[in-house]
Amino acid sequence: MTDPLLRIAEALERLSPPPPPAADPRSHPAYGWDGTVLRAARGFRPLPLDRLVGIDAQKVALTDNLARLAAGAAAHDVLLWGARGTGKSALVKAAVGQVQATDGALALVEAPANALAGLPRLFALLAEVPRAFAVFVDDLGFDTPADGRALRSLLEGGAEGRPGNVRLIVTANRRHLVPRDLKEQDSAINPRDGIDDALALADRFGLSLGFHVVDQDHYVAIVERYCAAYDLPFDAQEAINWATKRGSRSGRVAWQYVTDLAGRQGKAV
Repeated sequence: MTDPLLRIAEALERLSPPPPPAADPRSHPAYGWDGTVLRAARGFRPLPLDRLVGIDAQKVALTDNLARLAAGAAAHDVLLWGARGTGKSALVKAAVGQVQATDGALALVEAPANALAGLPRLFALLAEVPRAFAVFVDDLGFDTPADGRALRSLLEGGAEGRPGNVRLIVTANRRHLVPRDLKEQDSAINPRDGIDDALALADRFGLSLGFHVVDQDHYVAIVERYCAAYDLPFDAQEAINWATKRGSRSGRVAWQYVTDLAGRQGKAV
């Protein structure tokens, strides 16, 4: 008869299996970080840079910065801020893919916003690897300036700042990462201090790239570029009608329309 203690141990192991082994940080183009373990990303397929329309200046700035990082030269931490669905996240992945395609020794590490406390552990892991890393935190935002102070310390001036082969790439809907409120001007105790605290985190990023609301012509141009890339019929009015029904125009809505169009045409994208 099986030892009851052994059965209990096996049951506990099934309920809480050991974590998978960490991925080799020298072997994959992209990774995920959950605060504890580095895992290889499955199916990293960034869009070609030329697929992204209307953000040429942002493409050049980010790609040049990442190329410098991959070459071991000085490079900035980057904040990409602005309207939803305007290509911020797609550009980060596309720019990394572009640098990799030109033999740049660069990898992407995506860290969720709720895993920021584990960044010092990640930095320590990556510091000794002979490779550059863009640590990507998507859709970051803080409710108060105090919430972002730990990240400020990591970016600049902290005892455990990020190593030279690692830079943070952050996307956010708000330029300053924390909400601004006119009431902050009403404080009787040096209101300038509160405003400066709210702006201090965004100031830590050496490169700040803005993304603005997509107008109709820009939206149609995005759809047209996708249709050409996937050999799909282009109908500007149908694309506009789709956006009107969705109540917004953006690169994300353009891609959703193209996905629907490809499905109706029996094609994969």
